[in-house]
This record gives sequence, C-alpha cells and structure tokens, in this order.
Amino acid sequence: MIPALSIRQPWAWLIVNGFKDIENRDWPTNFRGEMLVHASQTMTRRYYDGTVEVLQMLGLYPPSLPTYESLERGGLVGWTRVVDCVEHHPSPWKMDGGHGFVLRDSRPIPFVPYKGRLGFFNVPQEALQA
Repeated sequence: MIPALSIRQPWAWLIVNGFKDIENRDWPTNFRGEMLVHASQTMTRRYYDGTVEVLQMLGLYPPSLPTYESLERGGLVGWTRVVDCVEHHPSPWKMDGGHGFVLRDSRPIPFVPYKGRLGFFNVPQEALQA
C-alpha cells in the first residue's frame, strides 16, 4: 500500500509540478516519506478564479498553470516526499497558523482516476498499473 493525500486543484498541480513546497493543514503529521498526490474531485470555477487571483497578488502565479477546464480532478496526479511538518517556514507558500507539510522531490504522473478520502489514505500498488 502507498500513502496518499487528497489535495484540491490547482494546489495539487502546483505541488507535483514543483511550484509549491508546502501543504498547509490545520493538523500536524508525523508521517515522513514518499506519498501520492490525489487531486480531489471538488473545485468550483469560483474557487479556481479566487485562487488564481491570490496567486497573482502574491507573485506566485505560474504562467503554465492549466485552465479550470483542463485541470484533472478525482484521481492520482503525482508523487511528493514529506520531509517535515512545521508551524513556521520561510517558504512563501506557508500560510499563517496551522501546520505546513514540507515537500520535496515532487513530480507528476499520468492521471489515474481514483476515489480520494480525508486525511492520509492508502492506495494499492495495482492502482498505478491500471
């Protein structure tokens, strides 16, 4: 079994494509190691547009960010490695309050449809070979 974490788009895309090095959560984790990034099914047009606006204001908007219509949702989209869980970090992606999962070695994979869950969940190895 492979650990995975469901993350809303466009954040999942930003992580697996090497732009975002922190995943903000309101809960801490002791987990360290490689995990799959799951792009959750939920993402409204309003949420996407608001996220783009915030990224532009912060100077963190990558021109290569896919459009709302082309972002894959409801499946596995890549790998990352959790190396730490912190309350403070110099990364521009660390939001005030909560906990930041520090990520390294992120990379995309071809989309694999898969149902996500809250928190960390396990994905059987066979799911990646479908």
